[in-house]
Amino acid sequence: MTMIIPYLHRFAVAPMIDWTDRHCRYFHRLLSKRALLYTEMITTGAILHGDQTRFLAFDPKEHPVALQLGGSDPHVLATCAVMGEDYGYAEINLNVGCPSNRVQSGRFGACLMKEPLLVANCIHAMQARVNIPITVKTRLGIDFDDDYDFVQRFIAEVHAAGCQHFILHARKAWLSGLSPKENRDIPPLQYDRVYQLKRDFPGCTFMINGGIQNFVAMHDHLTHVDGVMLGRIAYHNPYLLASVDSELYGDTKPIKTRSAILQELIPYLEQQYAEQGRIEHVTRHILGLWHGLAGARAIRQALSDHKMTSLEKLNYLKDLSFP
Repeated sequence: MTMIIPYLHRFAVAPMIDWTDRHCRYFHRLLSKRALLYTEMITTGAILHGDQTRFLAFDPKEHPVALQLGGSDPHVLATCAVMGEDYGYAEINLNVGCPSNRVQSGRFGACLMKEPLLVANCIHAMQARVNIPITVKTRLGIDFDDDYDFVQRFIAEVHAAGCQHFILHARKAWLSGLSPKENRDIPPLQYDRVYQLKRDFPGCTFMINGGIQNFVAMHDHLTHVDGVMLGRIAYHNPYLLASVDSELYGDTKPIKTRSAILQELIPYLEQQYAEQGRIEHVTRHILGLWHGLAGARAIRQALSDHKMTSLEKLNYLKDLSFP
């Protein structure tokens, strides 16, 4: 029987394939101590048959960090959840929202909304094996199954299995005809349906995701739901995260400057250079740090210049001066 742990996170950075790897999360943690960070979606097959250390290891400084799993076999998911708990993750999240063809062919992601009983069985199996929260990230519907009753029934079935924490991307997914990128923009946002779910399931926590761009919108959503999740805006303009702790958690410490954040990152870059002889796997995640500043383009160009060696880029960052 899983231990019930309060879900205290008001803000999270979304799991994003190819982006929210351990280096990205280390950088994001320098900006916010409170934000809940997520791994990329990791399939159960990759964990069981691949390099577990590569997929699951992370720096303790990244905490709190959640592991997002892709899969649909209850026993296999439970096994991977145990591994995630053993590695020290604070939460296991089941992906029931990704609309890509590759994910559908593996019978996981958004297509699982059509099988709420299977999702419920997956949740139950994981909760029986671990003592950390098991959460679900999903959509409001799929294809023509897009009315409120559909998502309400889905949430009810999964909640009955013991899931208390849901992350809702506030739009439906088209499983055919739209690319994953188009699925992030074309189906209309329906925030009111997420608010209604919170009213209908007051004992659950709901985090809202999709189209949120600033703190004004975040504060508005938080009058209706328990938390907000940002995706690509947090990646392309990461300095937004520097204000999360004060804006959403009431912390009174001064907001870090970009210069201070970069100086905190330098030792990590030096470590990566010493271990791997390169730093591009880290610096690709920081290109947006100077978003909106004069000279930002020149910095991005320098860090993306294939003619510059990693050592030259490291020294460039050490000497970099900006407001």
